[in-house]
Amino acid sequence: MKTRRLINLGTLIIAGFILISLASCNQQTTQETENELEEVEESEGMMPVSLTNMQVAALSIRVDTMPKYSFQDMVMVNGYLNVPPQNKASVTAIIGANVASINVFEGDKVRKGQVLAYLQHPNLLDIQTEYINAQNQLVFMEKEYQRQKKLYEENVSSGKIYQKTQSDYYILKGDALNLEAKLKLLYLDPEEISNGKIYEKVPILSPIEGYVEKVRIRTGQYVEPKMSMFEVVNNDRIHADLMVFEKDVYKVKNGQKVVFTVESIPDQIMNATIFAVGKTFEQNPKSVHVHANIENKRGMLIPGMYITGRIATNNKLTNALPEEGIVNEGGKSYLFTAEKQDAGWLFIPVEVIAGLNEDGWVEVKLLQSLEEGTKIAHNGA
Repeated sequence: MKTRRLINLGTLIIAGFILISLASCNQQTTQETENELEEVEESEGMMPVSLTNMQVAALSIRVDTMPKYSFQDMVMVNGYLNVPPQNKASVTAIIGANVASINVFEGDKVRKGQVLAYLQHPNLLDIQTEYINAQNQLVFMEKEYQRQKKLYEENVSSGKIYQKTQSDYYILKGDALNLEAKLKLLYLDPEEISNGKIYEKVPILSPIEGYVEKVRIRTGQYVEPKMSMFEVVNNDRIHADLMVFEKDVYKVKNGQKVVFTVESIPDQIMNATIFAVGKTFEQNPKSVHVHANIENKRGMLIPGMYITGRIATNNKLTNALPEEGIVNEGGKSYLFTAEKQDAGWLFIPVEVIAGLNEDGWVEVKLLQSLEEGTKIAHNGA
């Protein structure tokens, strides 16, 4: 849709007429041409324009009835880039200890199982010693249990002694298994500890592959159990997390296409496809989360980046004209109806409301109905 003074249409058309007339007849003088242009330039506002068939052909003006065009109805949205919960990890301490060393920086790429830091504390030595003692006691108690069992089966020992030995054995075995599980949570090898190895430090490992987003500790710091020490995020499944207002929720569904841009890189247009629509409303403003997979990931996309875009919902078949068939004048939009005359055409401006704009076509909303079969200029405006 072109924005300029409506009088320019008349100027171009009459200028074309003058050039054609000079080339074909050579009957007008230079002074007459200048006077005619001056008269047009002095005209204000809207005015019908009459052209001969030769002028219409020379200016390649296309005349036909009002065409229809199928526009995609768009829902305007905004939101942020995000990753699913399984692609985020908060790395915590299993046991209270001091930070012995930190092996990564924020922004570092890490593998699953990579050491992020080491912790040390006397408590870590105590739990290993407890495990060794429990294992040794278990070996003795297992032999005693087997001995009492045999005696009971041979009716040499009473059932009460056998049952007491059996209970003590299983309690001790449970304690040993409990300590073994704790050691495994600390990424320590129970078998090596049983063979006499004592670990002075325990590793803190990354539970996922990704990038270190936050480092929340410093060397020498005492960390409490369950304290978050690192934040790791995997951006492989980064997606568009969009907010759709209540009035538009009914239009949105899985499989619809989204076009959006990231605020920090506005010249990069991205495409996505909706894979999930939320079922609960957020408040202030009242909206629903809509998640869309990004099809053409490019550049550095980071969770939390602000995005704006539009969702293509339903197709809408309506009156439309090519952009060159609409002109703006004083904040208003106009098309030109075309009436056939004896030796040419009369073009009359008609005010309309310009709606959707897509692929060079503009939606036309008529302020007053046109008679069926009315001819309209499709270009030249």
